[in-house]
Amino acid sequence: MGWIWLVFAAGSVLLWAISLGRILSFPAPTCVPPSPHFMRPLRGGRRSRNVLLVVAHPDDESMFFAPTILFLKSKGHTIHILCMSQGNADGLGITRKEELYHACDTLKIPREQVKVLDHPKLQDGFHEKWDHGLLAELTMEHIQLWAIDTIVTFDSYGVSGHPNHQDVHHGICKFLHVNGQGNIEAWELASLNILRKYSGPLDIWLSWLISFSSSKQPIYTLVNSSPSRSYEAMAAHRSQWVWFRRLFIMFSSYTYINVLQKL
Repeated sequence: MGWIWLVFAAGSVLLWAISLGRILSFPAPTCVPPSPHFMRPLRGGRRSRNVLLVVAHPDDESMFFAPTILFLKSKGHTIHILCMSQGNADGLGITRKEELYHACDTLKIPREQVKVLDHPKLQDGFHEKWDHGLLAELTMEHIQLWAIDTIVTFDSYGVSGHPNHQDVHHGICKFLHVNGQGNIEAWELASLNILRKYSGPLDIWLSWLISFSSSKQPIYTLVNSSPSRSYEAMAAHRSQWVWFRRLFIMFSSYTYINVLQKL
């Protein structure tokens, strides 16, 4: 029986290497399937968009959304980040806020395009319930401030199942409902099951298949052709850069790809 496990392990390593090689073979961040409809030019011929990434805590942008950020930057879009809390659950809020700015330096996002809030009703914690109406109001303020036309955020599960992530999603949904969506286009990051989540680059094949075969709603796979950029951005969050997060960045499929679907 030992040889069966040996063959399985060797096959897994080989498939991992092939998958990583395929990702690294892209000359730049890539969208699959390639489509002129994804982030298409807006009315008036303006090709670049003002994108608002809405997250719950400092490090969400690096841990989960790096492939999206790097793809949008490569296409000339302007990225703004609205972080709804300082991540102060362990009393490190001020430190984590500064770390977010350092991570954004790594991702080439100017600090004036990053806002970290510290609202008393939006404090980090698994047992903290965030008001969806308040989240919608704060989102509206920054959409008007930065002339935003596109939103990217968590889906209803929030990738890790963290309640703050889920509340951010519902706050964005409330904003879209109250304001009738208008000219705002919104996308959510798909949460993956645990096997896909920790399959590293292997998930590229299944995500591609789903993106190509989806007919009910547009689903796009964004490929991070430089996974080391995710590592560097997350390493900027030094207070959070503990051993299990280092392993997460290595084995998480969110380091290598993001699957976005219309919200």
